Amino acid sequence: MGIDFYLRHGLTVLLMLVSATAHAQLPAALEEALMRARIPASATALLVVDAQDAKAVPRLQHRSEAPMQAASVMKLFTTYAALDLLGPAYSWSTPVYIDGLVRDGTLTGNLYIQGQGDPQLVMERLWLLLRRVQSLGIARISGDIVLDNSAFFVPDQDPAAFDGEPLRPYNARPEALLINYKSIVMTFTPEPSGRVARVQYDPPLWGVQTQDTVALSGGACNDYRAGLKADFSDPLRIRFGGALPASCGEKIWPIAYADPNSYAPRAVQGLWRSMGAGLDGNARWGTVPPKLLETRPLLEWRSPPLAEVVREINKYSNNVMAQQVFLTLGRDGGKGTARAEASRAVLQKWWETRVGSEDAPLVDNGAGLSRSERVSARALGHLLQHAYRSPLMPELIASLPISGIDGTLLRSKARAAGSAHLKTGSILGVNAIAGYVDASSGKRYAVVALVNHGNASAARPVLDALVDWAAQDQ
Repeated sequence: MGIDFYLRHGLTVLLMLVSATAHAQLPAALEEALMRARIPASATALLVVDAQDAKAVPRLQHRSEAPMQAASVMKLFTTYAALDLLGPAYSWSTPVYIDGLVRDGTLTGNLYIQGQGDPQLVMERLWLLLRRVQSLGIARISGDIVLDNSAFFVPDQDPAAFDGEPLRPYNARPEALLINYKSIVMTFTPEPSGRVARVQYDPPLWGVQTQDTVALSGGACNDYRAGLKADFSDPLRIRFGGALPASCGEKIWPIAYADPNSYAPRAVQGLWRSMGAGLDGNARWGTVPPKLLETRPLLEWRSPPLAEVVREINKYSNNVMAQQVFLTLGRDGGKGTARAEASRAVLQKWWETRVGSEDAPLVDNGAGLSRSERVSARALGHLLQHAYRSPLMPELIASLPISGIDGTLLRSKARAAGSAHLKTGSILGVNAIAGYVDASSGKRYAVVALVNHGNASAARPVLDALVDWAAQDQ
């Protein structure tokens, strides 16, 4: 070949040689898994490095500097930064105010519930909060229950915008007074008669008509949700046109409410009334009057500590909880209104001052439910090494799913079951893991794998092969 060929095609040839060299460095089991999944090595970024030694030469690195989508693995940045900046014992307060007198069990005036970002105000905890209100002598409210959502600024967004699945609870938008992830949990329980299944809706939503029973049918319990032929098109009415196979037994189906902006008022009013309490007005959105903010609240409801919240976020990859924590980081000392821009700035500064790596992650909403977020395997490795040397290491590791044991790794097929604590992430075209693997030599490795490809959904055996290879270092 003449020199003109290399002048014209030199860059392509060079890239092919670099790619071939990098590909040749991969362990044989990993190459085989990639081949079976029909994923090219050039669509992956991999890193295996000693978790404790920041100066250690990586045992394996492949395209570790390439910026990649990491899906829910991005939650590692949000949760570790929160543990560091807020402390593992941090908790959220939800103060409750009244603007009138209480006589003979009746509050003459309004009751105000001020949200401040609690990520875990689920139905059970909301029930306890309202029970506390009743225990203070309020059995009836002559005015309204006013819900204050002003601590977070979150622009309106279409819940179907990300992936066309508006009824998936993971697409719920964060808000300062987030109640039960804006979801309805429907429980289908077959009656002993074998004719119908009872349907329970939690929480009860005020003003929403529901169907109490569905018919039972024969056959296997395959896609029972499709067989129920649910109609959620009208937010004021939930209906089923199909049946539940009796072979299914009891089934639980959570969905995001079709009208998320009215969810919290409906949930609070429905639960308050279901507890036997009276309300002359309605539950509605509003703000606590400034004069009341200068007084002592009737009560302050506290969330679980951050360490417990982080465990829920990482074990089960809860997107809306992660975004609640992310926005909390941008709320200056728990005052004012939190905005995503401020939270991004806080994470950027934290990364620069604490981790110090030049390849800072590009963060959008802190949950990984985004197409714009980017991070390199090297940056994730730096984060994992920094966390391992931190006093917060036990809290972070305890929050990660354990391979083959729990969380999002419950069904992992890695032979090294129980030896890996890994955050997982997957969206269309993306599959990823990052965390720690205990090896047979006694070493603990920081392990990162990022796959960005159309066949990423088939990459689970690839990730398992990497975990098994990292665990066998003798």
